[in-house]
Amino acid sequence: MGTPGIDFPGLGVGLVILRDRKILLYKRMRAPEAGYWSIVGGKVDHMEPAEEAARREATEETGLEIGRIELIGPAELITGADNQHWISLLYIAAEFEGEPQLTEPEKLSDFGWFCRDALPQPLSAFAVAAIERLSTEDFR
Repeated sequence: MGTPGIDFPGLGVGLVILRDRKILLYKRMRAPEAGYWSIVGGKVDHMEPAEEAARREATEETGLEIGRIELIGPAELITGADNQHWISLLYIAAEFEGEPQLTEPEKLSDFGWFCRDALPQPLSAFAVAAIERLSTEDFR
């Protein structure tokens, strides 16, 4: 059957979470892009609607309860370094409750809220794609 992202392109989701014009980013510990700062997200399970996957992954990774979300567009990652290929649907959280936590320390090592002019480096391909789609009114 194979492994998504390695044996065939994987389908993922990413969720931009904004608060007070800052974006929530987590530092990845696993491929693809281990050591990169990224928006929350992950793989879409078979027969799982992408919007539900975005909410599920965000809650699993942050502990936040995600409300309404909106699609901001697709993005693609092809990385020879990790030999992975992913296509993700990117969303933005319009509503959420709680304070973020480090709920998956085996996958993510750190997190924080960042302004556009003080983003940590390196940024993941999906974080870059998402940030490019944000308006300056939402995220300065």
